[in-house]
Amino acid sequence: MAKKRDKRRRARLKATRKAERKAERRDERLTARTWRKRARQAVAAERKAARAAAAERKAARDAERKAARAERRRLRKAGRAERRAAKAERKAAKAGRNAVTAERKAAAAERATAGGGDRPGLPAVARSRPTLVGISEIRAFLRMNTTPIFFVSPTPFNLLGIDRWVRNLYFISYYDCFEGSHPRVFVPKDRPYREFQSIEEINNYLLQDREVIEFIHSKGPGGKVAFLMFDEEAENLADGLGLQVIHPSAALRHRIDSKTVTTRLGNEAGVRSVPNVLGRVRSYRKLLERASSAGLGDDLVVQAPYGDSGRTTFFIRSREDWDRYAQKIAAEREVKVMKRVRCRSAAVEATITRHGTIVGPLMTELIGFPELTPYRGGWCGNDMWPGALSDSHRRRARRLVQRLGERLATEGYRGFFEVDVLSDVDTGDLYLGEINPRISGVSSMTNVTAGAYADLPLFCFHLLEFLDVDYVLDVADINHRWARAETVDAWSQMIIKEVDDRVERLTLAPRTGIWRMEPDGGIEFSRWGNDWHSIVDETEAFFLRIIPPGDYRYRGADLGALITRGRMQTDEFQLSDRGRTWIEEVRKLWAGVPLPPTGAAALLHPAVGAPEFKFG
Repeated sequence: MAKKRDKRRRARLKATRKAERKAERRDERLTARTWRKRARQAVAAERKAARAAAAERKAARDAERKAARAERRRLRKAGRAERRAAKAERKAAKAGRNAVTAERKAAAAERATAGGGDRPGLPAVARSRPTLVGISEIRAFLRMNTTPIFFVSPTPFNLLGIDRWVRNLYFISYYDCFEGSHPRVFVPKDRPYREFQSIEEINNYLLQDREVIEFIHSKGPGGKVAFLMFDEEAENLADGLGLQVIHPSAALRHRIDSKTVTTRLGNEAGVRSVPNVLGRVRSYRKLLERASSAGLGDDLVVQAPYGDSGRTTFFIRSREDWDRYAQKIAAEREVKVMKRVRCRSAAVEATITRHGTIVGPLMTELIGFPELTPYRGGWCGNDMWPGALSDSHRRRARRLVQRLGERLATEGYRGFFEVDVLSDVDTGDLYLGEINPRISGVSSMTNVTAGAYADLPLFCFHLLEFLDVDYVLDVADINHRWARAETVDAWSQMIIKEVDDRVERLTLAPRTGIWRMEPDGGIEFSRWGNDWHSIVDETEAFFLRIIPPGDYRYRGADLGALITRGRMQTDEFQLSDRGRTWIEEVRKLWAGVPLPPTGAAALLHPAVGAPEFKFG
């Protein structure tokens, strides 16, 4: 029995082991198949990923090739457009030269038959208006000018140095910047207390001052008068003094000075502004609705039609921003609501003549530097240099200004105007910023370029439009010369305002003249000077003082202007170390005593509390 039990147990054990071995072999076969399957799947996935990556690379290469082809097409198209424009300019220049040649021949023939030539026996015929042919004759005419010309403004800053080209030009000012040392600057001695709120009020006061009237009459009849800014009252006062205002009418200038009118005129001339919408805005909800209708987003810039850009331009990206400026914006009948873009601003002046629009040099602007101005977005100077804009942007900007000149001419406007051009940092687009239909704060820079010395300062072409003279001029040829970078040298100016919130009676102020920066960074007075044209190098600067000792400084007051050779900004459009040093050292030259809290209002100077207005 025991043997049988052992036999059965061994048989069961053998069967169990056999089953286990069979199961193990089956598992091994399944595991191998599984791993082979998984391996095949992994290989397939890798191949699929590789095919997908290859497809992506191919798609990227195709997209790059397509973009490159599109860019080449765009560049070829732009090149063709520029070549066509250049060809048209050359054609216009040639036509202008032909016209000038014909007019010169006609003028020569007319002079010969008028008895002014060398040919004997010809009858003498009196001519009431001479005809000047070319730059040389115009320069000689202005140099020998016999017509009294007066520039009436709070300071002579904007046109200082023009008297180097124009005889009988005088500056009538309210602020005695030169302390009586400039032979062509007249400042009345008796200036009683008056509360002025604008340049126009100062000019109207000057035109009624007894000393000024005597000075004007002492220069003879038939005088002309130029202003930085003026109104209808100034026109009437000038007419009563026998003076001709050598500007378009105050009414026309006021209309064009509106930023909303400027936008519309630019659109009609094919000169775009930053994406915008015009209209009345009385609430934050209405602002967002108008912006949304024009696709401007919610990061916005709002401009009032009139006023200094630093004080009537509002940056709004939230309800808190709106609440800060709501009262000023809602009070306007119409405002300009713009998309906020990252841009660089450039300024350029031009003159509309009977022969076409002459465009001056472009210069970058110093905007909102807290070292110079307390106003965010406020203009505080300029840099003029050949690289102010790229070659293509410079050509485009000059064409835009010429188109604006043509459009303004149809409004009856002639003479001087200034344009702010905005370059979008992200897209490279050029936009119209604003038009200032007048002499401006950058006129001081326009008149010192190499081009101005080679031909004439831009303001002289403005004068020709209002003097009793006929002239022949090849405007296309002048624009062609002035468009070249080598006709622009490097100059800069900084308008230094009081930035602290205080009112002080000045006990010390720097004098007007040429100052020199020493190697250690300090500055000292070098010599007297009429203007900045005689500055030798970048270590020198001309400082024009506005507020003298005994007067008052206050937040926003214009203390003076500093003009020098070279740039005051870096390539990143930040103040350079040299610029900062000049600002710091000039500010050290001022000192004052605070006004007591009580009775201060009775002691305030007429300009205290008024907007800054001395440079325009």
